[in-house]
Amino acid sequence: MTSPATPLRALIVEDEPLAATRLAGLLKKHPQPVAVIGTAESVAEAVALLQSLQAAPPDVLFLDIHLADGLSFELFERLEIRTPVIFTTAYDKYALRAFKVNSVDYLLKPIDPEELTAALDKLRRQQQQAAPQFDAALLTRMLQQAQPAREYKSRFVVRVGEHLKAIPVEQIAYFASLEKVTLLHTREGRRFVVDYTLEQLEGMLDPLEFFRLNRAYLAHAEAIHDIIHYTNSRLQTILKPTAPDNDTVLVSREKVSAFKAWLDR
Repeated sequence: MTSPATPLRALIVEDEPLAATRLAGLLKKHPQPVAVIGTAESVAEAVALLQSLQAAPPDVLFLDIHLADGLSFELFERLEIRTPVIFTTAYDKYALRAFKVNSVDYLLKPIDPEELTAALDKLRRQQQQAAPQFDAALLTRMLQQAQPAREYKSRFVVRVGEHLKAIPVEQIAYFASLEKVTLLHTREGRRFVVDYTLEQLEGMLDPLEFFRLNRAYLAHAEAIHDIIHYTNSRLQTILKPTAPDNDTVLVSREKVSAFKAWLDR
């Protein structure tokens, strides 16, 4: 247990490097300095880091809610975490009661130094108490309910010679990025050039239906014909129709957990 004169040891879990750097800077400049003992950008990285720190766990976790491979709530499903948590989020004050019950506090980004001080003061006052018990399912449910319904693209207009053709999303198998060109592949095996990057397409398509397999492929669930264990804990996906030039479409090790969770929903 730390005293006011003893620096708190913090772990920052944040997938935006600038946000992580800014928070670390605020903690370093705080009147009662906080030592950042590690940072992670994903659920998988955070799990590995927390496991390596079991002998000397941090005094506080700063958790961004949305990470590169899922919600930070997944940490509490994978590990028994007794460390107090301060959530950070860019969202407005949704699920207020859930976060008050399930954490020391939460901070809206960009983080205000005075609000950070208040959260740290609250943490120090509560250090004699047991860390709250997390209900990850409740937090996830309230998060989903609090977000407004979002509309995704229903069709893409492509050029066919001198003509334009609208391709409904239901007919799309996957998108492939090859040599700086993004191709839309239909379930019938046709392909068309689209004027979007895969990064842009990720924001346009329903994430329940499409998954970014790697840097070059964004696929619909029904286009994944088979999944095979590959070397270095990766997965190979067999797409239908077949990927261009029989390309080997791999899911990277960092994305495997998120990919399995996406399939098993």
